[in-house]
This record gives sequence, structure tokens and C-alpha cells, in this order.
Amino acid sequence: MTSPTPSRTPMAGGFLIASGIFIGVIGGAFANQVTIGFLAGLAGGLVAATALWLIDRQR
Repeated sequence: MTSPTPSRTPMAGGFLIASGIFIGVIGGAFANQVTIGFLAGLAGGLVAATALWLIDRQR
């Protein structure tokens, strides 16, 4: 008889992407460069979400 494997819930990185975009747009608005802020926030959020995914994958 085998024991059931414990359920493991993966971590989600969508919040990091969304908050990166939000912070980037606000920062870009202060610099009158909203599009650049959006793209920088998106890039930062994607990097953070990818790092979280890699860390979670090793767990």
C-alpha cells in the first residue's frame, strides 16, 4: 500500500509582473516617460517571476 503524495501548491509570479508594471508606470509618469516605465516594469516583473519560478521548481 502506498502513501498518498502530499499536495504541493506552486507559487504564483503574476503578482510580481502586475506590481512591476504598476510601479513602472507610476515611476515613468513622474519622468514623463510612461511607455518606458511600463516596459521597464514589465521587464523587472518578468525577471522576478522567472526567478521565483526557478526557486519554486527546485523545491
